[in-house]
Amino acid sequence: MAPLIDLYDHTREQLRDRLEQWELNPVHVARLWNYLYVEHVTSTEAMTALPSKLRARLNEMVVGTLSTALETDSTDGFTRKYLLSLHDGQRIETVLMRYAGRVTACVSSQVGCAMGCVFCATGQMGYTRQLTAGEIVAQAVHVARAVQHAARSGPSARLRNVVLMGMGEPLHNYDAVMHAIDILRDNTGLSLGADRITLSTVGVVPGIVRLAKENRALRLAVSLHAATQAERAALVPVARKWPLDELMAACRTYSETTGRRIFYEWTLIEGQNDSPSHARAVGELLRGLNAQVNLIPLNPTAGYAGTPTHHAAARAFQLILAEEFKLPSTVRQRRGIDIAAGCGQLAVSAR
Repeated sequence: MAPLIDLYDHTREQLRDRLEQWELNPVHVARLWNYLYVEHVTSTEAMTALPSKLRARLNEMVVGTLSTALETDSTDGFTRKYLLSLHDGQRIETVLMRYAGRVTACVSSQVGCAMGCVFCATGQMGYTRQLTAGEIVAQAVHVARAVQHAARSGPSARLRNVVLMGMGEPLHNYDAVMHAIDILRDNTGLSLGADRITLSTVGVVPGIVRLAKENRALRLAVSLHAATQAERAALVPVARKWPLDELMAACRTYSETTGRRIFYEWTLIEGQNDSPSHARAVGELLRGLNAQVNLIPLNPTAGYAGTPTHHAAARAFQLILAEEFKLPSTVRQRRGIDIAAGCGQLAVSAR
């Protein structure tokens, strides 16, 4: 038997087309969309305000809700990690993060990852499969639903941001990720603006060039981690396929074409890439670019023996970027580390 069609895989326009194919009034799309992205219902049976003929046709479809295999709260009081089960038994991790009254969902784009970054737990587990657009959307809805449920017992902010920084390389799953972003941005649903969606890539050059060509409205983050080809290839094996000079050329094209700033991510590893000379090297590399550097002290994983840079060294790195290169930067707040929900820590068994 063929699997049921996932409603989360559809844009609002695609749902309208379906209703027209079924010879039903497309005016009902607005109510259907509201059920999915405002009320966050978990089944077509709950859509009782729809006409009976439409509800009968919706039996051919499913609300692709992801079931929770495990839910873990961090002692920091701001972070919750979900282990979510997919329809084929695979699992992914999604993180809810709270910052000063706003809620961010960190979502996955693949089961595992093929990029193999040495300090990343997802890279250490390997690649299993791509996620569908609906499976990506369902993670954001899962967090939005949790926030909505919490609001019933007290004040709670709504989902404001989505970061594609979970398991997987988003630009390795380009079409599904962009389709999901189109759904997330719909202003009658979750209504996430361009500056509320951040896509983080390890440096898939063809994907960055395609983003520039299509002028996609989002925030782009590029995982840099080193300012020379040899040092970067040691940390990010995919740099052998797309060398640093090609990556930087693609980034320049992106910034010049779109006018958007790129956020360059730099995982600070003690004694490896956190010295003043490293700070000056990244400053020179990004000189003249519309750039900001996100400094991320290394988060622990079982497969990598490095240690995070201490706060003083991180601050010294940041001051060099600011004072010598007028380059803005931030030092990422470390949250969810105790539940392995931090940057680079997401991983589940491929079985």
